[in-house]
Amino acid sequence: MIILSLGSNLSSKFGDRIENLKVALSMIEENEIIIKSKSSYYESPSFPDTTKPKFINIIILVESKLEPEILMSKLIYIEEKMGRKRDKKNDPRICDIDIIDYKNKVIHANLPYFDLTIPHKELIFRNFVLIPLKEIVPDWIHPKTKETIDALIQKLSNDDRNSILKISEN
Repeated sequence: MIILSLGSNLSSKFGDRIENLKVALSMIEENEIIIKSKSSYYESPSFPDTTKPKFINIIILVESKLEPEILMSKLIYIEEKMGRKRDKKNDPRICDIDIIDYKNKVIHANLPYFDLTIPHKELIFRNFVLIPLKEIVPDWIHPKTKETIDALIQKLSNDDRNSILKISEN
């Protein structure tokens, strides 16, 4: 089981935030990655600067024979093909794709163009990862800390749990 998180908080030549995610999903499927399950769309405040545009996020469960480093390279390529600029950390972006979990493994690799840490080191603080993840993998357990998804969600602040909204695709 491989879990990816996708987010968008800018419109683009592809359309609005949801259209950006739909285009990213299509590109993912063109790159030796099979989407097995997809969460609902969720809207949440931009993190950490809530004055920036709100994000739409989804979690997908995928299968792939790609090694994690190659998978991440393909995901970065998709982000860039969609127009993502990497100027400043946490800037608004057309598309953001992260590997949340890769087959329940704990991985850290310093690669020439990026550092890869799986499970994603910030996921335990992210309502936009945990809430949609619970929707599609309700019994997920963090590979490193061994905490259940329910325990991780309980650790979120009330504001974090209440600031995320499931939305329709339309």
